[in-house]
Amino acid sequence: MSDYQRIAKAITYIQQHISEQPELDDIARHVNLSPFHFQRLFKRWAGTTPKRFLQILTLELGKKLLDQQHSIFDAADQIGLSSGSRLHDHFVQLEAVTPGEYKNKGAELKIRYATHESPFGLLFVAQTQRGVCRASFIDQDDENELELIAKQFSQATFIEDKKSTKTFVEHVFSKTSTQNIRLHIAGTNFQLAVWRALLSIPSGKAVSYGELAKHIKKPGASRAVGTAVGANPIAVLIPCHRVIQQSGALGGYRWGAERKQMIQAWEKI
Repeated sequence: MSDYQRIAKAITYIQQHISEQPELDDIARHVNLSPFHFQRLFKRWAGTTPKRFLQILTLELGKKLLDQQHSIFDAADQIGLSSGSRLHDHFVQLEAVTPGEYKNKGAELKIRYATHESPFGLLFVAQTQRGVCRASFIDQDDENELELIAKQFSQATFIEDKKSTKTFVEHVFSKTSTQNIRLHIAGTNFQLAVWRALLSIPSGKAVSYGELAKHIKKPGASRAVGTAVGANPIAVLIPCHRVIQQSGALGGYRWGAERKQMIQAWEKI
C-alpha cells in the first residue's frame, strides 16, 4: 500500500468513526503503522495532525447538526462529545480538587497567580501544579480574589508568577489556539456536573438554565443550576456567559451583564 493510499484510508476511517472520536493509536492501527510514523506521514500529506483534522471535522459536523435545528446537547451527543467536552474547543480537561486537598486546605499545593490585561478588563488567574484553579475578572486589583483563594487554601504556598499564568490568558482569548488546558477546581458534585455541561456549549451559541438542567438530568433544578453557574470559578473558558433566561433575556452574570453581552458579541465575530 502506498503512502497516499494509507492517508486516504486513514481519512475515510476518521470520517466514518467521528462519533467515536478515535485516538491516534486507533487510526494508526487501522493503516498498519506505528503512531509515531503515522503522525509524521499524515502531517506531511494532509498538512495538519490527525487530532487537528478530527477537531475540524467534528466542528463542521456540529455546525451542520445545529443548522438542522438539533439542540446543542443533542449535537454534542451525536458527535461523541458527551463526556463534558465543548463542541468548539473540546480540549479542556476539568479535574476536581480531591477531598483530601480540600480538607488539608491545600497544604501540598503551590498556587501561582497574577493579573493580566484582557479584551474585557483585568483578569486574575491562579493555577496549581495540576491546572488553573481560578480565573476572575476584576475591576481594580486582585486583592479580593487572592484573599478568597487564600482563605479556601490557607495552607498552600502562593507565588506571584505572571509568566506562568500568561499561557492560559493567551489561550482563552485566541480563536485559533488548540493547546490543551487543564483545570483544577473545587466544587460539589452538582457544581462540577453543571460546569462540565457548560463546556458542551459551542462558541457563539446560548442555552437556557432549563436546558442545562435537563442535560444534567435534573429537569426541576433550574434555580440550583443558576446558582452553580454563578459560582463558576473560571471566566470565559467555562462559558457561563452562554447561559440565558428561557425568555431570551440576557440574565445575570457574575462579572457584570455588560461584560457578558460584550463577550457574547466577541464570540460571534
